[in-house]
Amino acid sequence: MSPSINIEAALAGVTEHWSPKVVGRVNDQYVKVAKLRGQFVWHKHDDEDELFQVIRGRMRIQFEDGSETALAPGEFCIVPRGVMHNPVADEECCILLIETVTTRHTGDVETPMTRSIAEQLA
Repeated sequence: MSPSINIEAALAGVTEHWSPKVVGRVNDQYVKVAKLRGQFVWHKHDDEDELFQVIRGRMRIQFEDGSETALAPGEFCIVPRGVMHNPVADEECCILLIETVTTRHTGDVETPMTRSIAEQLA
């Protein structure tokens, strides 16, 4: 048996925006929590889908075609593999992410915001 995970308690341990922390694993998927504020970086994941669920606050996910999806608490969006996207949170937003264990944080780009899996597991 595994212990229960309290999402709010896990989020309390996140001190840096755009720095997800792994809180669980389901088969080949990591369950992560993160705090967002501002713009992230335009990127894509060639081989993995990505799920963003808002716990607190609001966020938008901008897409390369000019569209965007707005998310409120309790809502989620799945970004399909290969789709260029940019997460944006005008004010602090707390999210839950579900990503394949092979998903690189900033996908196909490397920036100072990029966090390794080792950093996300710490």
